[in-house]
Amino acid sequence: MLRRRFGAAVAAMCASTVLGLTLPATAAAESYKSEYKLSTVLGDAFPWGWGASRWAELVKEKTDGRINIKVYPGASLVSGDQTKEFTALRQGIIDMAVGSTINWSPQVKELNLFSLPFLMPDYKAIDALTQGRVGEKIFASLTQRDVVPLAWGENGFREVTNSKHPVRTPEDLKGMKMRVVGSPLFLATFNALGANPTQMSWADAQPAMATGAVDGQENPLAVFSAAKLHTVDQKFVTLWGYVADPLIFVVNEKVWASWSAEDQKAVREAALQAAREEVARARASISEGDDAVLKSIEGNGVTVTRLSDTERDAFRQATAGVYQEWAGKIGNDLVKQAEEDIAKR
Repeated sequence: MLRRRFGAAVAAMCASTVLGLTLPATAAAESYKSEYKLSTVLGDAFPWGWGASRWAELVKEKTDGRINIKVYPGASLVSGDQTKEFTALRQGIIDMAVGSTINWSPQVKELNLFSLPFLMPDYKAIDALTQGRVGEKIFASLTQRDVVPLAWGENGFREVTNSKHPVRTPEDLKGMKMRVVGSPLFLATFNALGANPTQMSWADAQPAMATGAVDGQENPLAVFSAAKLHTVDQKFVTLWGYVADPLIFVVNEKVWASWSAEDQKAVREAALQAAREEVARARASISEGDDAVLKSIEGNGVTVTRLSDTERDAFRQATAGVYQEWAGKIGNDLVKQAEEDIAKR
C-alpha cells in the first residue's frame, strides 16, 4: 500500500513538473493575436501586393500556423492614404507592412534618397544601395522609429505617362497636370520640370485620369500594365527611369517583441524569401533587354518613347537644383556614400 501511494505521489510530481515546463510556452502562444494586419498599397495583381501575400503565406507555413496574417491592400487600414501608413504602423494600428520608401519618406527623411532624380541608372545601382552600407544605415534608422525592418522589395523604376503627347524634353511637360505621390520631393521635381503636379492617393488617381482631372502620372510599367492605364486615356509612355521605388518588409516593434525567438527567425526568413521572389517578379515584368511588356503596352495603342542618353541628360540637368537641395535635407554624407557605392557597382 505504501509503495502504491509513493508511486502515485511521484507520478503527480512528475506531471506537475511537466505542466510547469509547458506553461511559459502556452502563455506565449496565448499572447499571440489570432490574426495580424498587414498593410500594402497594391493588390495581388501587382508584384508589390503579390509579395505581401507571399510573405503571409510563408509565415504561416514556417510558424506552423502560430502566426496568421491578413493582407489589407489599397492602404485600406488608413482609409486609402498611403502617406499615413508608416505612422499607423508605429502606433500599432497596423501590425506589419510591405511599404514604399516614397510613401514613408515624409516621416523618414533618409528614404528620400531613392527619390533623388536620376540617382540610380539601373538595377545594379538599386542593389548597391539596398544590399550594401546604405541599406544597413537606413534599416538602423528605421529601428529607432518603433519598427523592425526585415527585407528589401521593389516596385520598380518609375516612368512617366500622359494623355496629351510624347515627352522627350522638359518643355514637353510644361503646364501638364501630373498626379504624384504625397512627397514634397516629387512636387519639387515636377515643378522644376515645368509641370503642374498634384498630390493624390492611388485610389483617387485612376478616376482623375479617366475624367481628365489630371493629364498624367508616373509609375513602374508593371503598375501601368496591371492597372490597364491605357483604359484611362494614358496614351503616351516615356521611359526615363528617373527614380526607383524600393519596398520594405517591416513589423511593428511591439508585435515583434511579442513573438518567440523561434518565430522571429521564421518571420525574418519568410520576409527575405518573399522579398527575393517579389523583386524577381517585379524585374521580370520589365527586365533589361526584354521588352515583352512594352510590346504588350504598345499593342493597346500606347506610344512608347525611349529617351536617348542626351535626352535623359536634359531632364537630369533640369532637376539638378532639386537634387542638390534635397541631398542636404537627406544628409550629404549618406548621399555621397550612395553615389560612391553606385560608382563601384
